[in-house]
Amino acid sequence: MNVIRNILNSRSDKNGNFFSKIQKILNFKPRNIKPYEKAFTHRSLNLKDHKGNAVNFERLEFLGDAMLSSVIAAHLFKEVPEGNEGYLTKMRAKVVSRKHLNELGKDLKLIELVKTNIPKSQFGINIHGNLFEALIGAIYLDRGFVYCERFIKEAVIDPYVDIESLEGQIISYKSLLIEWCQKEKKVFNYEVYEDTGRDEMKHFAVKLWIDEKVIAKARATSKKKAEEKASKRAYFAFQSKINI
Repeated sequence: MNVIRNILNSRSDKNGNFFSKIQKILNFKPRNIKPYEKAFTHRSLNLKDHKGNAVNFERLEFLGDAMLSSVIAAHLFKEVPEGNEGYLTKMRAKVVSRKHLNELGKDLKLIELVKTNIPKSQFGINIHGNLFEALIGAIYLDRGFVYCERFIKEAVIDPYVDIESLEGQIISYKSLLIEWCQKEKKVFNYEVYEDTGRDEMKHFAVKLWIDEKVIAKARATSKKKAEEKASKRAYFAFQSKINI
């Protein structure tokens, strides 16, 4: 009776439209809509439950990240029996990279479901991946691991996980370049400084030095992005020498 009551409650006029959109994304009916509502609630609303705990998607994001990693790890373990621990770890990182999760969240148009007190145009790109992970966390709470695994298989593994293609993907040019420099005993340094340009947003510029020579320069809205952009340019300069 409780299960039936949950379904009827979740399909009330108030939540019916949201329920229909979630069901379309999941390809199955939620039993309890509450976890999904929380998965699309932004912290800007400052909502609290009856115990005073924050009600937003951030804890579900943590749970979804763990579920996603475990399902992808199990899939790779089964599909690549010859892969060692290091290989499997790198392959999993490529599947669950922030860039890939953001693309998945954007494809599903998850941001359209977010309840927030700030304009959605002000969100950073990572909101898409965060919502995708929160959605997976909500599925786990609602229907358990089996449904969670099924959704990840349909939404991630079947359409996107191709072992041969993944092997050729680079998820971090900086990590790749540092690994190569250490292997070749080259001295490298990222010289980062605040850019004094006239952009509305603060920018950072970086010079990448290798063996006392400036190999690449870049600028971006964060130090991390600037370093990654400079690393990518340096990678293409040394591509013939770097063994991926």
